[in-house]
Amino acid sequence: MKKTTNTIRFETRVPLSEVMKRNPTMVSSEATVAKAAKAMCREEVGSVIILQRNKPIGIVTEEDINCKVVAKDIRPSTVQVSTIMSTPLITVSADKTVADAAQMMVKHKVRRLPVVDKTGKVIGIVTVRDLLTVSNEQNELLTDLIEINREEHIEVGMCNRCSQMSDDLKRVDSVLLCPRCREEDTLT
Repeated sequence: MKKTTNTIRFETRVPLSEVMKRNPTMVSSEATVAKAAKAMCREEVGSVIILQRNKPIGIVTEEDINCKVVAKDIRPSTVQVSTIMSTPLITVSADKTVADAAQMMVKHKVRRLPVVDKTGKVIGIVTVRDLLTVSNEQNELLTDLIEINREEHIEVGMCNRCSQMSDDLKRVDSVLLCPRCREEDTLT
C-alpha cells in the first residue's frame, strides 16, 4: 500500500518479475515432439518454447502434442516441433505488469506468455495460473482490509473520543464513536 496525502491506495500493478517462472523449458526447432515431451515431463511444465538460432519462434503445449500428434496416431519421434508449434510467438516484455500480461492473454487468446528482456531473449514465462494466484492473494488482502475497517454497531456505551454516553456507538478503525464524532471524521 502507498500513502498519499490523507488517502491510502492499494498497489495493484505487480511487476511480472514477481510472478514469472525463470529459465523456462526450451528446445531447438529441429527437436522431435518426443524430445519436447520428455523435457516437459522432466521439468514438470505444460509447454516448451521453440528456438531457432537461439531466438524464440514458437511454443508447443501439451494440447498441441495431444491434438496434433497423439490424436492422429503419429509417432512423436518422427515429428519435429516446428511442424506443430504455435507461431508467431506472443511475448511480453519483462518491464510489464501482471495486468498488462492478463490483457495480452485475453487479446491474443493465449494461456502462456514467454517473458523477454530488451534484447528479445526469453528470461521467463508467465501462465494464467500464475496471474490467478496473484489475483487471489490480492482479493484475500482486500477482504481482510474491508473486515478490519468495517463499522461495527454497538448499542449503548461511552464514545472513545469525546467520552460522552451514546446509544448509537459504532466501531470505526477499532475505536467506538458516537454519531457526532463519526460525522466529524467524515468532514475532515
